[in-house]
Amino acid sequence: MISTAIRLARVGSGAELAAAVLLLGVGFPCALLAALLPNPWLFAAAGAVTYLADWYLHQKRSRLTRLLGRVHLGTSLRFLLRQLLLILLLAREGLAEEPVFYAAAGGFLLFYAAQGAHGALTHLILRRRTMPVVTRNVDLHAVRIADAPPRALVHRAAEKMLYLDVPAVAGVLTAAVTGRAVAAYAGVAATLGLAALYTLLLVPYLRRGRRAPGAGAVFKAVDTWLREYQPTVALYFSGSADSAYQVNMWLETLEQIDGRPVIIMRERNLVEQLGDTCVPVLCVPGAQHLMAMDLPSIRVALYPANVGKNIHLLRVPTMKHVFIGHGDSDKLASVNPFSKVYDEVWTAGRAGRDRYALADVGIRDEDIVEVGRPQLAPIQPWTGTPKNPIPTILYAPTWEGWDGNPGNTSLLLAGENIVRRLLEADSPVRVLYKPHPFTGLVNKKAKAADARVKAMIAAASARRAADPRWAKEAAAAQAGQAAARAELARIEARLATLARHGRPGADEAETSRTSLADPQRLAETKRLRAAWNDAYWRSFGWWEHKVVTGAEPRLYDCFNEADAMVSDISSVVSDFIASGKPYAVTDSAEVGVEEFKQQNTAVRAAVILSNGAAEIDALLAAVADPAADTLARDRRDLKCYLLGPDEPTSTERFNAAVRDLAARAEARNQRVAQRLAGQPLGELDREDGAASVSPEGGVDVPGPSGERVKVRKNGSGDPEADAEMEQAAKAAADDAETTPVA
Repeated sequence: MISTAIRLARVGSGAELAAAVLLLGVGFPCALLAALLPNPWLFAAAGAVTYLADWYLHQKRSRLTRLLGRVHLGTSLRFLLRQLLLILLLAREGLAEEPVFYAAAGGFLLFYAAQGAHGALTHLILRRRTMPVVTRNVDLHAVRIADAPPRALVHRAAEKMLYLDVPAVAGVLTAAVTGRAVAAYAGVAATLGLAALYTLLLVPYLRRGRRAPGAGAVFKAVDTWLREYQPTVALYFSGSADSAYQVNMWLETLEQIDGRPVIIMRERNLVEQLGDTCVPVLCVPGAQHLMAMDLPSIRVALYPANVGKNIHLLRVPTMKHVFIGHGDSDKLASVNPFSKVYDEVWTAGRAGRDRYALADVGIRDEDIVEVGRPQLAPIQPWTGTPKNPIPTILYAPTWEGWDGNPGNTSLLLAGENIVRRLLEADSPVRVLYKPHPFTGLVNKKAKAADARVKAMIAAASARRAADPRWAKEAAAAQAGQAAARAELARIEARLATLARHGRPGADEAETSRTSLADPQRLAETKRLRAAWNDAYWRSFGWWEHKVVTGAEPRLYDCFNEADAMVSDISSVVSDFIASGKPYAVTDSAEVGVEEFKQQNTAVRAAVILSNGAAEIDALLAAVADPAADTLARDRRDLKCYLLGPDEPTSTERFNAAVRDLAARAEARNQRVAQRLAGQPLGELDREDGAASVSPEGGVDVPGPSGERVKVRKNGSGDPEADAEMEQAAKAAADDAETTPVA
């Protein structure tokens, strides 16, 4: 019942729910009752409850505060309501004709007006501090970016301003209790004085020197940097607030790429979620700004996701466009028909090519390139025997998805059975449970099943700790585990220090100025993260069951710690296959073993589990005895089919694909430039970047340096160049039709 109430109230915990109940169910009703009675002492107690509950919910950034705003019970209105109830209390006390009543009413009205002025000033300052581009590892020395205003002044400024009514409320209440009006006058004066001071402290930050540079100056500096850096490969990304992992998984690959990479993003909030990298980052939210940027040196654009905003870079004909995706699985997303817009589609192995052929969604086989999965390099291959005296089995189910398909996750129908059979296996095993971070996002039953699985593992861990069979190991490992925990604390403290490489309180504009690549800091961070991972696994026993949540340790670290895995249809399975270890996949939709293997390539070397998980013994036998591992050869063949050969490495194949495509893009641009050279300029220049049809039957298009040139319809004698020129002309004409003229 409590969990249902938490979900309905849109709060994140029981404490938040209690605060919400105190605020809306106790505080304000009691304040109303106290005003009507009247009872100043009850009003003071109720008011204190509302203040504290409001403060707590804002500290926790509870979703309830936003929900209340949507139903016209926002924070400002709640503060105003408390003030109105106080005025009602004065009237009920018989003070409606006294000067203290008018002082309180007038003071609150003036304070409300001060809030408006303060809010407008704060909004103006923040807006003028917003740059059209957010950058990382980009030197913008050509423009002056001033330090941000102190965080204490602008962070949650509206909420801080509201709480300045406390002196006035306290003073008026004191006057109501004691009959001394001077307390009310002093309180109101203090509130108005503090409000005026808070507002005046913001005024200096309106000066031109405190603003962010204008859009023209910023883009001029960005273009200067682009000309100096000459990027050749761009990773272009746009996505929702929870999709940053799709670009983070490519960071290490970009750092090792042959060429000069740059990351182009579209959403400001995702920049904060990027992992540490030395690759330059340009976040350009405005479509008109991105399309106006000069990107002449980029030859290859890589796209991890199929989103509508991709069109803003896809329109550039001088670069080759490639869909690289953010995972490899048999889900429908892996054969999206939208992929037809790219010059090439890069898949991990032959399986990706075959998926498109079977789906028949218009992707030509010659446009598919197999490059492996460079991100899987950290996954260690299996040695053939368990890493520890007892095997470790990882259970990593995916989430329930948006469509309610019962085959999406095993957690709903099979999760508890899987974990129970592992915990009760004849030969002991250790269970690692790492649920998908989206678990329970859509289906509350999935969240409940997740909670029950965690409870089962916690109970089994407690029983194992009390079991005499493990007492000797626990005693022997106690000192080492304590040392590992101390090492973890030291590493985390150092990582926190390294993460604070800018001035505390710096805003987006200032961070763009200061966040330049520091190879030494990045190298130390990478080394410390590896050390953290090692210390984490040493901080508890190899026999202890464990629930693993959060960003660290990463899923691949869990792969390396485990000897086998149970999961669902997702890219997790394809990635785990890189280890060569035994694995099992649950047929949650119960389509049958043969049909399940026919539909899902990645399970063809897996132990297939029913929802009862009775087949789990076959997985445990394969881990314990190589002779019982009847699927070992199938896994090797499937690994090659899904991910490509081990040699050359995925990184080498990916780089080779980048070099080849960049060379073809350069050759294409040179051919077009040669065909356009010497042609007469089009007499009609309707708009920069637009195409126009000439009276002679040709078409005017932008030349390689921005000049207008005419392409004749009768061709040049080179079929490939003519086709490319015709395609560029058509794209330019389409842009002319859809781009508004200023």
